[in-house]
Amino acid sequence: MYKMVDAQGARAAAATQSGQADSYDAQCNSVITLVSQEKRVPIRLLLHRSRCRRDTARARQLAMYLCHVALGRSLKEIAHIFGRDRTTVSHACALMEDMRDNRTFDEAVSALEHRIESEGEAETDHGYR
Repeated sequence: MYKMVDAQGARAAAATQSGQADSYDAQCNSVITLVSQEKRVPIRLLLHRSRCRRDTARARQLAMYLCHVALGRSLKEIAHIFGRDRTTVSHACALMEDMRDNRTFDEAVSALEHRIESEGEAETDHGYR
């Protein structure tokens, strides 16, 4: 699993209304932490209520997108994790899809998706799920 930059903040972010299993929280934590590390944006800013600067907002949108695409989380679940509205998550996902028309960006996102998928497979192999 990825090293937690701010474990308390990531755990709080991944808490859901329905009290889902720890593996659910761990998967969301991993994506948030991965994006935080890759984009050099602190977790607290990814989860902050304000819009923040453009690079922070883009990193947050990327984390939302990866939670949706790589983990299969619903827009509503992601909205709850990030403290946003479902339509905000929908906008983030649409924006990331549009940005993937840029080959360099698409390759970077694909690499992140593969890392997330590999981590999920490793957890399954070791019986963590």
